[in-house]
Amino acid sequence: MLKILSYPLSTLYIISFGLLLVIFHPIQVVAFRLFGYEAHRRVVAFLNGGLMASTYILGTRYTITGKEHLPLGSAVILVANHQSMYDILPIIWRLRALHPKFVSKASLGKGIPSVSYNLRHGGSVLIRRNDPRQAVAAIGGLGAYIEKYKRCAVIFPEGTRSRDGKPKDFQTTGLKMLMRKAPSALLLPVTINESWKMVQWGQFPLGIGNHIKIQIHPALVQNGDLDAQITVLENTIKAAIIL
Repeated sequence: MLKILSYPLSTLYIISFGLLLVIFHPIQVVAFRLFGYEAHRRVVAFLNGGLMASTYILGTRYTITGKEHLPLGSAVILVANHQSMYDILPIIWRLRALHPKFVSKASLGKGIPSVSYNLRHGGSVLIRRNDPRQAVAAIGGLGAYIEKYKRCAVIFPEGTRSRDGKPKDFQTTGLKMLMRKAPSALLLPVTINESWKMVQWGQFPLGIGNHIKIQIHPALVQNGDLDAQITVLENTIKAAIIL
């Protein structure tokens, strides 16, 4: 019954999602070209707030705990598990004070209104997964960027989304590069739960009535022992995953 109901709701949601992307694209371009980074950042934040709100059509709810742990005014490496694209909307909107930037696959850098423009111009990096040298260099550039401007790099070390909520092992190369290039950055572990249920039936129809939970854990100061700290991050994140 839920799946049958999800067809018309998913259609409405997709129309809303697409309209927001199309409407905000020229606003982004104008904001970036005429008013610079800060205006563009605000437009992107409000876009993602709108995209997040559009998921209410599907009966989606969000709970974010631990916002008292957000380290404002510092470079931050936000490390999270990855369950679906619906991890990203609340991070950009609800954690916008951190100026989050993403490591994204190169294919997203063109052809998608609003999304591609933001990835190319908003401080995020695009990597080619079949070109490890390019990927590592791009991630290193992001690390240097957040170190200089005191912003936040978001990385999902599992490398790909979990389709059933079960966490995958961390791939540590990119995270280590970020840590080396941004040695002053605080390490912020974040656990995401239930967003995989949004795509439990695929991209259409979408899951309905889901409660996405994001738990922000206390940040860690880097101590130079990359392997040990990555283990702590991984264990902290995975211990809070609900299976």
